[in-house]
Amino acid sequence: MEEVIKNIDKSWTLFLDRDGVINVRPVNDYVKTWDEFTFLPGVLSAFKVFSGIFDRILIVTNQQGIAKNLMTPRDLYVIHQNMMKEIIANGGRLDGIYYCPDMYNKPHHCRKPGIRMAKWAKRDFPEIEYHKSIMVGDTTNDMQFGRKLGMRTILIEDDPSQVDANLYDTNLPGLVDFSRMLSAIN
Repeated sequence: MEEVIKNIDKSWTLFLDRDGVINVRPVNDYVKTWDEFTFLPGVLSAFKVFSGIFDRILIVTNQQGIAKNLMTPRDLYVIHQNMMKEIIANGGRLDGIYYCPDMYNKPHHCRKPGIRMAKWAKRDFPEIEYHKSIMVGDTTNDMQFGRKLGMRTILIEDDPSQVDANLYDTNLPGLVDFSRMLSAIN
């Protein structure tokens, strides 16, 4: 783990998946309203730690519930605005949220593991250097996204056997564990 967080300073960017990393991922469903959104334990305090360490903190999230007409872009906007308010109210920061509403089978979709959302982030924040970035996620797609861009990757998963070990640098049970390790070093 030390190698993953070695040399991190204010010039680094943190990319985060949302469902399963920041909030509880519903089984076979989507978070469609703010009432269905539940932060995972310790996440709000983790954002406070990240805010003091990283230059940019960004969310990149696949949200095909929009393409399935289970929610609207406005519904997602309300969820993200409320999430951001809670993060800020607890001393954290979030610099941007990028989402892809496409179905996985749509030609030229923007979903991870494709890197289009990272390109959007780089357009908005040209100082981002992918080799000085960390991708934290809970799926193979998240880890592939990070690897394609030369990022360090952290898998948040209780059962890492579901993801090829070559795709991630380390595995942790939760985002709060990552923040604790960063706190211990910084």
